[in-house]
Amino acid sequence: MPFSPQKRAGTMRGILFVAIFAAAATMISDLPFIKHLGISPLVVGIVLGIFYANTLHNKFPTAWESGITFSGKKILRFAIVFYGFRITFQQIAEVGIQGFMVSLLVLSSTMIIGIWLGTKAFKMDRDTSILTASGASVCGAAAVLATEPVLKSEEHKAAVAVSMVVLFGTISMFLYPVLYATIIEPATGFLHMSPSTFGMYVGGTIHEVAQVVAVPASVPGAEEIMANTAVIVKMTRVIMIAPMLIVLGLVLSSMAKKSGGEGSKVKLVIPWFAVYFIGMAGINSLIHGYTLTAAADVATIIQGVIGNINLIDTFLLTMAMTALGMGTRFAKFKGLGLAPLYTAGSMFIWLVVGGFVITQFVVATF
Repeated sequence: MPFSPQKRAGTMRGILFVAIFAAAATMISDLPFIKHLGISPLVVGIVLGIFYANTLHNKFPTAWESGITFSGKKILRFAIVFYGFRITFQQIAEVGIQGFMVSLLVLSSTMIIGIWLGTKAFKMDRDTSILTASGASVCGAAAVLATEPVLKSEEHKAAVAVSMVVLFGTISMFLYPVLYATIIEPATGFLHMSPSTFGMYVGGTIHEVAQVVAVPASVPGAEEIMANTAVIVKMTRVIMIAPMLIVLGLVLSSMAKKSGGEGSKVKLVIPWFAVYFIGMAGINSLIHGYTLTAAADVATIIQGVIGNINLIDTFLLTMAMTALGMGTRFAKFKGLGLAPLYTAGSMFIWLVVGGFVITQFVVATF
């Protein structure tokens, strides 16, 4: 137990150690150049953690490892639950059935294609394939973090998935504005989309929330319409992480039961933190509804509290990501080869091309 009398001091120092790294990651992510690239503190945190794991790891007490593990497991679950305060059901209702269907179809198709490509086409292990697919299909690094406890996978596998999210999410930030300017822009493009439809496409297919925000800002003209639609559709994808993890837990339990024989007793894996995440989103929705009718000063106070909760939550997620990086040694990557790159690259092509087709289909149908 991490807080047993024998381990308590080491655990607390380990948590503090991770927090210091996370604070550094937060400050680095606030630098203008890093912020312009849309790189979140979560990504900076895992980079710092990996640097520590492969250079300074042996120079610090092993007793701190329990605190690092606690940050990567328990604090992670807590942070995912409170991630629900970023979402309201009212936001999802704003984009209606179209935004919901784009999110659902992109998420489910990317998840299925990604797992099949990873395990069958490129011969990756199951956990790395699922983690890579979840990062591409839902919400980037946060989705990888949320999926890892369900799989109980090794830290380096999640680090591989996060690195793929960073690579192809960054490419998206530069590619999508070019696509809009050359072939999608309503007046001149032969694959024209309205600004709101393009925002739906962006929110439905780009990996990270920060990257989704960055793309409309790079498109002159109707960026506000794009940004609003893109963020709402993106947050719809984010909330879908909860049912996705529950379905994943059920599937994994069913597979384990089949492989163990009829008489085997397999514990059903339900990621309760994902259920609590939906609960927090519901509470946030009620609070949001109340602020619409409350006095202006009361609404301002409530919004400030929610903003502070989200700031703290981002820091806790950064701690979890940093701890993940601290458990990642380059030696563990041996044997993976280029399979993660091929898998993530194929999913990226699907998101750009298949996501475009799905968005156009949904807009024309619903």
